[in-house]
Amino acid sequence: MPKITEIEDLKRIYRRRVPKMFFDYCESGSWTEQTFRENSSDFDDIYLRQRVAIDMTGRSLATQMIGQDVSMPLALAPVGMTGMQHADGEIHAARAAGKAGVPYTLSTMSICSIEDVAENTDKPFWLQVYTLKDDEFMQRLFDRAKAAKCSAAVITVDLQMLGQRHKDIKNGLSAPPKLTPASVANMATKVPWGLEMLQTKRRFFGNIVGHAKGVDDPSNLAAWTANAFDQALDWDRIRQFRKMWDGPLIIKGIMDPRDALEACNVGADAIVVSNHGGRQLDGALSSIRALGPILDAVGNRIEVHIDSGIRSGQDVLKAVAMGAKGAWIGRAYIYGLGAMGEQGVSEALRVMRTELDTSMGLCGRTDINSVDRDILMIPKGFSGDWEE
Repeated sequence: MPKITEIEDLKRIYRRRVPKMFFDYCESGSWTEQTFRENSSDFDDIYLRQRVAIDMTGRSLATQMIGQDVSMPLALAPVGMTGMQHADGEIHAARAAGKAGVPYTLSTMSICSIEDVAENTDKPFWLQVYTLKDDEFMQRLFDRAKAAKCSAAVITVDLQMLGQRHKDIKNGLSAPPKLTPASVANMATKVPWGLEMLQTKRRFFGNIVGHAKGVDDPSNLAAWTANAFDQALDWDRIRQFRKMWDGPLIIKGIMDPRDALEACNVGADAIVVSNHGGRQLDGALSSIRALGPILDAVGNRIEVHIDSGIRSGQDVLKAVAMGAKGAWIGRAYIYGLGAMGEQGVSEALRVMRTELDTSMGLCGRTDINSVDRDILMIPKGFSGDWEE
C-alpha cells in the first residue's frame, strides 16, 4: 500500500483508477468553475495562531452534531452516483464512516439503495433528499429512511434546477456509463474498476428505479429526472417536507443570512452552509466566506455546519473556530473511495483526523469544543464589504 500522508495522495491514485467521466463528475464545478476553485483557495486566506509552552496532552476531538456523538466534527456529505466511483461505493463509505465514528450521508441519487446500505452496515446513517414534486415518492422516501433507522434527514434546497457542468455534458455522464467509443476506450484502461463493477448487481439509481412512479427500469429514468425537481419550491413546501419527517432535520444549501433565518422558522435542527461544491451557481461566494454572516444572523437559534472546499483537517479546524459545529467532506472521501474502496475512505478520515488533532494542539487547544476565533487571524473584509 502506498504511503498516504495527505488527501492529494489519494486523489492521484483515484485519477489513475476511475473512468474519466466519474473523475470529472467529482472534480469539477459549473460554468467557469470560479466558485469551485475559491471554495478551497479561500481557506488559505485564514491563518492559524500558533501558541507555545501550553500543555497539549490529553487532546480530544469528540463532540456532537445535531445531538449525536461524533469522534470529530466531521460528516461525509451526500455524493450522487458514489457507487460508480467504486463498486458498492455507498456501502464502503458508510462502513468506513461508522468505524471512524462520524456520520455518513446517503444521497437520494445513490447507486446503492437505502435498504442496501442499512442491510450491510451496523451504524445509523443520514439520508439526503431532494425537493421533488411527487409527494407520494417523497413520503415513501422518508418512510423508507425511518424503516432503515436513519438518524437524520438532510434536505438539499439548492438544486431546483441544474447548474451547467460542462464536463458532465461533454462526457455524457450517466449511470451506468453509456458505451461510446471514447468511454469504452477510457474504461479499457481502468481494469480493476471494471472487474469490480462486473461483480456487483448495483449499477443503477437504487433509490429511484422500482420506487418512483413510472420508473420500473433504467430506461425510464431520464424522463423522470427531467421532470422531478421542483422549480416552484418555496418555504411552505419545505414545511410540508418537515411534516413528512419527524426526526432530526438538516437543511443543506444555505448561502444567505435571510435563507438561514427562514430555515430556523421551518423547524430544522441544523443548516449546512453550502454552494453544492461549486456545482450550482458559479460566481457565488465560497462557503467559508459566507459562513460568518450566517452565523451572525442566526446566533444560537440553529446549529450551523459547512461544506464545499474542505480538503484538510486544518480546513475543518478553521471552520469550527469560526463557529461551525461541524464540517462535511465530499470530494476528499471520494478520492479515497475511488483509490482503494473502504480502506481509502478510512485513510482519508485518518488523514483529516491527524491534521485536525495536530493543528489544534499547536494552536494551544486540547478540546475541540474550546476552539474559537482566538486561534485564527482572519483578514479584514474576509466576508465582504459589499455595495448594497
